[in-house]
Amino acid sequence: MLSLGFGAGFPGIDAVEALREMEGRLKKGSQRLLEGARAKEDGFGWLDLPDSPPEGLFDSVAWLSGFDSVVQIGIGGSALGNRMISSALGHPFYNELTRKERMAPRFYIADNADPEKTSAILGMIDPSRSGFIVASKSGSTAETMANFLFFLDELERSGVKDPAGNILVVTDEKRGVLRSFAKESGCRSLPVPEAVGGRYSVLSAVGLLSAGAQGIDISSLLLGASVMKKNLSGRMGTGEDPARVLAASAIRHYEEGRNILVLMPYSDNLASFSEWFCQLWAESLGKEGWGSTPLRAQGATDQHSLLQLFTDGPDDKLYLFLVPASRRDLVLPGASWESLEELSYLGDKTMGSILDQEALSTASALARKGRPVFWLEVPVIDAFHLGGLVFFFEYVTALTGLSLGLNPFDQPGVEQGKRYTYGLMGRSSFESDADEARIQFRSIMADSAGLLEDCHS
Repeated sequence: MLSLGFGAGFPGIDAVEALREMEGRLKKGSQRLLEGARAKEDGFGWLDLPDSPPEGLFDSVAWLSGFDSVVQIGIGGSALGNRMISSALGHPFYNELTRKERMAPRFYIADNADPEKTSAILGMIDPSRSGFIVASKSGSTAETMANFLFFLDELERSGVKDPAGNILVVTDEKRGVLRSFAKESGCRSLPVPEAVGGRYSVLSAVGLLSAGAQGIDISSLLLGASVMKKNLSGRMGTGEDPARVLAASAIRHYEEGRNILVLMPYSDNLASFSEWFCQLWAESLGKEGWGSTPLRAQGATDQHSLLQLFTDGPDDKLYLFLVPASRRDLVLPGASWESLEELSYLGDKTMGSILDQEALSTASALARKGRPVFWLEVPVIDAFHLGGLVFFFEYVTALTGLSLGLNPFDQPGVEQGKRYTYGLMGRSSFESDADEARIQFRSIMADSAGLLEDCHS
């Protein structure tokens, strides 16, 4: 399904030897992964998602498909994965197609609590003819609930007899505000499995509903993830385990001072995949003083913005190229104007071959500078292989964290910011957090200086 190559590895030590030195930690991480999965511990539930789609998923997809528009209301893990799947497998200008061309509703994501964007979405839809997926496991995420309240009010204003009839909530099965709303209103609902955290939830109803509503083959997504799961499980602990190689390398390079992991896909379709990965890697591993910082770069676009830094800047990065082996392609014509004769070398070449050679050239230039480069090749970007990619990166991330003795499924650093927000917005029981936030912010602004003077006469 995937092939992984790596070079320019570890200063002063053979790559194979470096990985051998990591054996003890990797074995510990692998064992912990198996134990957590078998015991169905909190956080490990994502391992079961490929083989257990939620009851009612496909009926809900069919229901959503009947609307003119579908709006995903969620943030973080309840939005990044949705955007990633849509961008990878959908038309790049999906919403500009006609309904006949799409054969599915238009799709929007209301993630940030930004009034400009929320207003813009409202201006593009008829609420009465739109389905709203409200995704929050806790049902308390401030940004999500703000957008939910706004669109619920717009549904009521639109004259819909039963506004809840346009809403589907994806939340905790037993508790939380959204679960209470579902019981009171009778709206449709699907659960977020209790043992699945937000950033690992894309293969649950959180990510699959909107994908299915757009006509994406979610069965193939799940099948690809399931095949990858079996593949990785069969190779666990062997020299042919690509997850083990990547996890070990990320740890070792971090210890060598390379504390930035650059993911560089050579496909516009995978640009949002990098955004999804950044949350997965950063929230899972940035804790207890450890933290390999994920950095997204886009090939070949960022060869014209970041490559100078990558080649001649500090040696503090590990590079992971993500390259499709085949893609839709365009044949370039020969240069028909005399003034363009210098471009004749491009004649009869394909646009895809240019991108492929750009990827090879950039990886080679980095290797020449002694920068560590990984080359991850996916046969084709379709639902099956995307499902496999998703599971692979989730697996690598979890294995890396567990090998380090970290909990890759919690996010204590995020929670404090949430508490400050709740307090500042007036939520009951968070008053002390509001006071603390104000004190901290005053310390930031204590020595502030004006940069723009008022020039009005």
